[in-house]
Amino acid sequence: MQNLEAFKTVISSPKKVVITTHHKPDADALGSSLGLAGYLRKKGHEVSVITPTDYANFLAWMKGNDEVIIFNEGNEEKSGRLITEADMIFCLDFSSLNRINELGEMVRQSASVKVLIDHHLEPEDFANFVCWSTEAAATAELVYDLICDLGDKQLIDKDIAESLYAGIMTDTGSFKHPNTTKNVFNVCAELADIGADTAKVSKLVYDTNSLDKVKFLGFALNEKLKVLDEFNTAYFAITADELKRFNSKTGDTEGLVNYALSIEGIKFAAVIIDRTEAIKMSFRSIGDFSVNEFARKHFEGGGHKNASGGKSDLSLEETVKKFENVLNEYKNELSTKIKTYA
Repeated sequence: MQNLEAFKTVISSPKKVVITTHHKPDADALGSSLGLAGYLRKKGHEVSVITPTDYANFLAWMKGNDEVIIFNEGNEEKSGRLITEADMIFCLDFSSLNRINELGEMVRQSASVKVLIDHHLEPEDFANFVCWSTEAAATAELVYDLICDLGDKQLIDKDIAESLYAGIMTDTGSFKHPNTTKNVFNVCAELADIGADTAKVSKLVYDTNSLDKVKFLGFALNEKLKVLDEFNTAYFAITADELKRFNSKTGDTEGLVNYALSIEGIKFAAVIIDRTEAIKMSFRSIGDFSVNEFARKHFEGGGHKNASGGKSDLSLEETVKKFENVLNEYKNELSTKIKTYA
């Protein structure tokens, strides 16, 4: 955290606090938000967590979930009032205000003290206090380190620890991604020591699937996976009707892109989904190929070097065509063999 002592002074007295995170929050976004909220409440602050949209049901176990305000579910006026009245607004797990949809301009116009805690590339300059590092595997890791830097580790209880652990566990791909550092293991060991039930968290996040979700996965793998050998690329393109056919809920397509990336020899993977209001895209890569740059240049997105997202206002068919055509620009990068481990 830049200016840690000044930040410590600001939060030393009770404040009206709003915490917000990105559209369709994942485990890191929600876990870091609810973990931070739990800590700040213990410090005497009045805290409201506002998400731009809903999120996966497998995250509903987190302490504080019942009090989350979902902006686009009839809470627009309430959210606006809370943001206007807030003394402080914490922006977690996103680097640009456009990632929180309509909330972005509300936050920008607010006279409150703004705090950014994030690990994505190229953060927008809008916050008074910034806790940002691309070296961090997860925003939850940064939240844990910040609480410790403030001298308040003793305020982290089992519920806070489990929310933060969920964020770190998922953003490291269950500790198998290259962002799994020594600090990640140290933090998770500390969270387990505090009381986080790591086996429970893993089961709740990964092994609490609806029958429809499992059937959708089988359908996608069997009928929708396309491999482009010349580009070492694999992708899924899912229609709105296919989502409806399997009663798809928020979170049901999460992780699908990793199945494409798991294929031997694949360097670049994508999921392209017709969400009706827009085509949403998820990108993953192995090695030096930057899906962040790919998404920023071609699909109004961004994120991390090896994990990013984007969108398209074209039809699904046109978006897929554009995606395949754009790959020609990267043929030299993508056609080189993946370095294997000895």
